[in-house]
Amino acid sequence: QVRLVESGGGLVQAGGSLTLSCAPSESTFTINTISWYRQPPGQQREMVATVGSDGTTNYANSVKGRFTISSDNAKNTAYLQMNSLKPEDTAVYYCNIAASRDYGFIWDYDFWGQGTQVTVSS
Repeated sequence: QVRLVESGGGLVQAGGSLTLSCAPSESTFTINTISWYRQPPGQQREMVATVGSDGTTNYANSVKGRFTISSDNAKNTAYLQMNSLKPEDTAVYYCNIAASRDYGFIWDYDFWGQGTQVTVSS
């Protein structure tokens, strides 16, 4: 079973930076979309950033200009660079990969990471 291994979370002061990374345990799939979501304490999970296979990116308004999503195909790893962090960015961050595999027919998959805690102190 494919796992998404996340890393890079932690405690940082407001104004600081963190980089999250996400790597699947195998690369036998075609990756269609990579996304980062977050779930603040007591709130619902929300989309933070998405990058498509064509490189098109989309960001939540709350992180535009501060966060950058990217992927390194050679390393099969996705990143979320977070700058100018604010206390309201405190959340558990989840990586999501929408992928597919050709069995003679296309089967779609939706993989999630285990989540990594990001805490921003004021």
